[in-house]
Amino acid sequence: MALRMMIDKATGMAARMYQRSVAAQLSQTGLRYEDIINENEKEVAEALSLADPDVVTGRTRRLKRAIDLNFKRKNFMDYAPDVDQETFKMDIYEDVNKIKARDQEYALLNAHNK
Repeated sequence: MALRMMIDKATGMAARMYQRSVAAQLSQTGLRYEDIINENEKEVAEALSLADPDVVTGRTRRLKRAIDLNFKRKNFMDYAPDVDQETFKMDIYEDVNKIKARDQEYALLNAHNK
């Protein structure tokens, strides 16, 4: 029990440090965490197809802006220093989790067909 608590505490500390480093890298390009999720995964592609068009448009624009800034070797903060980027705002991730849960349930319900 005590070992488990120590492992959870160490994992939590490592996760927070990793999250800070990822946030710093994403803020340089103006991206959100959801923008770097692979859209070729089946669940993510379905969630994007069901998402609000504004969410998809925003994601596309942020990705294009990040590609452009990377090509020019510029930093997003040079252009918009006062912008709150909401790096870890979740627009589609909840839908991705629901789709994964639905697919798992479907697989379990059809397990007898094998």
